[in-house]
Amino acid sequence: MTAGGRTGRPPLSKERKAEIRLEIARAAVDLFAAQGVAATTGEQIGQAVGVSARTVWRYFPSKEACVRPLFAAGIEAIADVLRRWRPDRPLEDVFGSVLPTDNRLVHGPDRATICSLVRLTRSEPGLRAEWLQSYDAAEPAFARALAERSGLPADALVPTIQAAMVNAALRAAIEYYAWRVADGATDAATAEAELTATMRAALAVVADGLA
Repeated sequence: MTAGGRTGRPPLSKERKAEIRLEIARAAVDLFAAQGVAATTGEQIGQAVGVSARTVWRYFPSKEACVRPLFAAGIEAIADVLRRWRPDRPLEDVFGSVLPTDNRLVHGPDRATICSLVRLTRSEPGLRAEWLQSYDAAEPAFARALAERSGLPADALVPTIQAAMVNAALRAAIEYYAWRVADGATDAATAEAELTATMRAALAVVADGLA
């Protein structure tokens, strides 16, 4: 019993809640890949993590929304890179130096999970909507970072357009990579290098416009 007379478990920490959200997201992707979104239930997702369906719905409003942590985890990391980017350094080199060591840039979990999820967005409209919505959320964060870097207002036209360019390049690069690499086709180290190279190449395309 607590000092206030309450009984039961202590509240979960913010960190533990984030871990549970990520566990649910990974379990959902595995089930979606194995049997499709329509055939997957909240009960199945919960069982895979060791929680109740009620807990799943406490964290997420729908099955498709369970993947949000995988899509959203890299936004602030990329924004941090954009804030640190200096005019005398190629943008693709800045991202290339961070990608191998900062997992947040590719949304936290292993590459196989992310690639599997991105491939599912081709055939599952609900997941496609979540994927595109994550990039809608990323764009203002990127614009704020670029505006801060340049000393401009966050709603200025230049950082807004720059953010749209970076955002589109990163999405296209990840989709290009995920849709062309089969599960288990390469070892982890090779997959890491290939993804990094693809993202750097995409950023190089837009770098001249961001100079």
